[in-house]
Amino acid sequence: MLAADIDITVGNVIVYAVAGLVIGAIARLLMPGRQDLSIVATILLGAVAALIGGLLWEAIFPGNDGIAWIGSIIVAVLLLWLYGAFFGARGRRTTAL
Repeated sequence: MLAADIDITVGNVIVYAVAGLVIGAIARLLMPGRQDLSIVATILLGAVAALIGGLLWEAIFPGNDGIAWIGSIIVAVLLLWLYGAFFGARGRRTTAL
Protein backbone atom coordinates (compact mmCIF):
# COMPACT_ATOMS: atom_id res chain seq x y z
CA MET A 1 0.00 0.00 0.00
CA LEU A 2 1.39 3.35 -1.02
CA ALA A 3 0.90 6.55 0.94
CA ALA A 4 -1.08 7.91 -2.00
CA ASP A 5 -3.57 5.03 -1.61
CA ILE A 6 -4.57 6.01 1.92
CA ASP A 7 -7.98 7.63 2.15
CA ILE A 8 -8.15 9.90 5.20
CA THR A 9 -11.59 11.22 6.04
CA VAL A 10 -12.84 13.56 8.73
CA GLY A 11 -14.39 10.52 10.42
CA ASN A 12 -10.98 8.82 10.61
CA VAL A 13 -9.42 11.90 12.18
CA ILE A 14 -12.22 12.04 14.77
CA VAL A 15 -11.79 8.34 15.58
CA TYR A 16 -8.02 8.78 16.05
CA ALA A 17 -8.57 11.87 18.22
CA VAL A 18 -11.04 10.03 20.45
CA ALA A 19 -8.76 6.97 20.64
CA GLY A 20 -5.83 9.26 21.47
CA LEU A 21 -7.85 10.95 24.21
CA VAL A 22 -8.88 7.62 25.74
CA ILE A 23 -5.38 6.10 25.57
CA GLY A 24 -3.78 9.30 26.89
CA ALA A 25 -6.31 9.54 29.72
CA ILE A 26 -5.76 5.91 30.73
CA ALA A 27 -1.99 6.49 30.75
CA ARG A 28 -2.43 9.58 32.93
CA LEU A 29 -4.62 7.59 35.34
CA LEU A 30 -1.99 4.84 35.57
CA MET A 31 0.91 7.24 36.21
CA PRO A 32 1.26 8.35 39.82
CA GLY A 33 1.43 12.06 40.55
CA ARG A 34 0.16 15.07 38.64
CA GLN A 35 0.98 15.69 35.00
CA ASP A 36 0.61 19.19 33.62
CA LEU A 37 -0.69 18.32 30.17
CA SER A 38 -3.47 20.07 28.31
CA ILE A 39 -6.28 18.10 26.70
CA VAL A 40 -4.64 18.64 23.29
CA ALA A 41 -1.29 17.33 24.59
CA THR A 42 -3.10 14.31 26.08
CA ILE A 43 -4.75 13.59 22.72
CA LEU A 44 -1.43 13.93 20.89
CA LEU A 45 0.32 11.70 23.43
CA GLY A 46 -2.38 9.07 23.06
CA ALA A 47 -2.44 9.25 19.26
CA VAL A 48 1.35 8.90 18.99
CA ALA A 49 1.30 6.08 21.53
CA ALA A 50 -1.54 4.35 19.65
CA LEU A 51 0.45 4.44 16.43
CA ILE A 52 3.77 3.31 17.93
CA GLY A 53 2.24 0.84 20.40
CA GLY A 54 -0.06 -0.68 17.82
CA LEU A 55 2.77 -1.21 15.36
CA LEU A 56 5.08 -2.67 18.00
CA TRP A 57 2.34 -4.93 19.39
CA GLU A 58 1.58 -6.26 15.91
CA ALA A 59 5.29 -6.84 15.22
CA ILE A 60 5.83 -8.71 18.49
CA PHE A 61 2.48 -10.56 18.62
CA PRO A 62 1.24 -10.98 15.03
CA GLY A 63 -2.30 -12.18 14.59
CA ASN A 64 -3.62 -10.77 17.87
CA ASP A 65 -6.00 -8.29 16.33
CA GLY A 66 -8.15 -6.24 18.65
CA ILE A 67 -5.76 -6.11 21.60
CA ALA A 68 -3.09 -3.77 20.23
CA TRP A 69 -4.51 -1.12 22.59
CA ILE A 70 -2.55 -2.83 25.38
CA GLY A 71 0.69 -1.96 23.60
CA SER A 72 -0.61 1.54 22.99
CA ILE A 73 -1.27 2.11 26.69
CA ILE A 74 2.16 0.75 27.62
CA VAL A 75 3.81 3.13 25.14
CA ALA A 76 1.65 6.03 26.38
CA VAL A 77 2.73 5.43 29.99
CA LEU A 78 6.36 5.30 28.84
CA LEU A 79 5.99 8.53 26.86
CA LEU A 80 4.31 10.21 29.81
CA TRP A 81 7.12 9.08 32.11
CA LEU A 82 9.70 10.45 29.65
CA TYR A 83 7.82 13.75 29.48
CA GLY A 84 7.86 14.01 33.26
CA ALA A 85 11.54 13.08 33.44
CA PHE A 86 12.60 15.68 30.89
CA PHE A 87 10.18 18.51 31.53
CA GLY A 88 9.08 18.04 35.13
CA ALA A 89 5.85 19.28 36.64
CA ARG A 90 5.90 22.76 35.10
CA GLY A 91 6.69 21.87 31.49
CA ARG A 92 10.24 23.21 31.73
CA ARG A 93 13.39 21.24 31.11
CA THR A 94 14.83 20.02 34.40
CA THR A 95 18.54 19.62 35.02
CA ALA A 96 18.40 16.40 37.03
CA LEU A 97 16.85 13.19 35.83
